[in-house]
Amino acid sequence: MLDIEKIRRDFPMFQNNPDLIYFDSAATSLKPMCVMDAVSDFYACHTSNVHRGDYAIAAENDRLYDQTRASIGKLINCDPKEVCYTFNVTHALNQVAFALGHDVLKKGDVVLLTKAEHASNLLPWFRMEQESGIKVEYIPTDKEANIHMEDFRKAMHEGVKVVSVAMVTNVLGSIQPIKEMTKIAHEYGALMVVDGAQSVPHMKVDVKDLDVDFLGFSGHKMCGPGGIGVLYAKKEHLEKMAPMFMGGDMNARFKSDGSYILKDVPVRFEAGTPNIEGVIGMGAAAEYLMSIGMDNIHAYEKELRTYFCNKMKELDNIEIYNEDNEYGPLAFNAKGVFAQDAAGYLASKNIAVRSGNHCAKILHEIIGTDQTVRASLYFYNTKEEVDRFVEEAKNISIENAIGIFF
Repeated sequence: MLDIEKIRRDFPMFQNNPDLIYFDSAATSLKPMCVMDAVSDFYACHTSNVHRGDYAIAAENDRLYDQTRASIGKLINCDPKEVCYTFNVTHALNQVAFALGHDVLKKGDVVLLTKAEHASNLLPWFRMEQESGIKVEYIPTDKEANIHMEDFRKAMHEGVKVVSVAMVTNVLGSIQPIKEMTKIAHEYGALMVVDGAQSVPHMKVDVKDLDVDFLGFSGHKMCGPGGIGVLYAKKEHLEKMAPMFMGGDMNARFKSDGSYILKDVPVRFEAGTPNIEGVIGMGAAAEYLMSIGMDNIHAYEKELRTYFCNKMKELDNIEIYNEDNEYGPLAFNAKGVFAQDAAGYLASKNIAVRSGNHCAKILHEIIGTDQTVRASLYFYNTKEEVDRFVEEAKNISIENAIGIFF
């Protein structure tokens, strides 16, 4: 069992905003004090670049920077040398699409996606479709964006070279059967790419057990700083991939004739001065989550989400789009009220949610609407917050939503 009162004391946002209900963690999570301390300590006590200095504080930063690889390796069960630092999951997925699209995939090769994917897992492949002549196809899903294995098997064929899906979708919280999908993809000789933005922060993700080829995720969604993320890839793939960016630190040497030698992986994918404080903060966040226990986080969130969904289902004015999913955000609309107006009404009650299409701009082909309100929970939320949310949600109407603007 999680001690939620103790956990909430770790997050200054709750002390500084005692009336705030923050149900927007799918967009970005709140930060515990240990992460802030790690970042501020870098600024206050040992600011320097990494892998470039021969003095004491630079050596300290080298240690902390590289130590985060070990923390991430422990979090997702991989070799630290398979951890590449990126700006975020978008950067990670673009790096994969760039490398595969230019050096591995040939014209006519198929990449399988779903229509529930975030833009970061669609647009890079759309670009490769235009630049390299690959072909995008879609895996059928049910009305809540779940992939069923019989449909996946039918979608697979000899032309499929890559399957790229979110482990947990960012709007409907659909948990995809990644391990089973990966096994089938590999039987066809296809690579498995996973968007882990909404899974790594919320549940145990073991890349060795899943056997995925690539996994990307963002630090800011797992209690870490913004502007930092991770690309995991099997070392055998990293050693064959071309980096998307070239520049300082990722090269061993270059000559005036245009020849160059790159450093070993993963550093060759980290051109230029990195987000050092972000890396250090992300390491602190990973250790913090593991100290709580990813299985504990997953179980608590699942229980809280079930409680939330059941309460919302009792409201006559609310239409829920993913009530049968057991995890992730709750996507809903208030009947007859534009999603942004509903979110505005909740904001007037100091409740933070997201409204719109949530960067999943073809999801409407599955759920029939391109605008929803998304309420997303994390392990620091409570049933008391849910109760207050539901009390306010029952009052969302055209009159109340419009009234806040006049």
